[in-house]
Amino acid sequence: MDKMKHAHLPFTIAATVFAAVASMGAVAGGGDKEASPIYGVTVPDGYRSWELVAPALEGDPLNELRAVVGNSVALDAYRAGTLPFPDGTILVKLAWKRVQSPEFEPASIPGAATTVQVMVKDSRKYAATGGWGFGRFIDGKPVDLAQHETCFACHQARAQGHDYVFTRYAP
Repeated sequence: MDKMKHAHLPFTIAATVFAAVASMGAVAGGGDKEASPIYGVTVPDGYRSWELVAPALEGDPLNELRAVVGNSVALDAYRAGTLPFPDGTILVKLAWKRVQSPEFEPASIPGAATTVQVMVKDSRKYAATGGWGFGRFIDGKPVDLAQHETCFACHQARAQGHDYVFTRYAP
């Protein structure tokens, strides 16, 4: 029975994250256009209607459900296997605290929204950071300078071979 309980978990997580992406309203701060320090990245208009690139589950200590959505440039590049990603690519990661579903015990569902993180590809503007600009937002407001100073270093250390992007396409 344990195997049956867990057999539906990947589907349940993906479906839950997809539903949560569709309902994201308050996380982006209602279109607030404050820019991130260092990069000047803002939360893009209409990102909640963008296509899902992939869901993810982040374990301890964050314990988050995440979903990455992308604009049409990003999705075309993913589908074609294009690396490096072309200029104009925008990826948005949405994250929520993971909580147990009260209706379906083995399922995790989104709890409180935590962050919206944005990557924008502009190889000239962001040449010093692999062509990418970064933004991390809580309630539509960019987080502090210190947090933004860690963005590229983390991507460079862990995802350099994939044009500094962690997320792989989930067809």
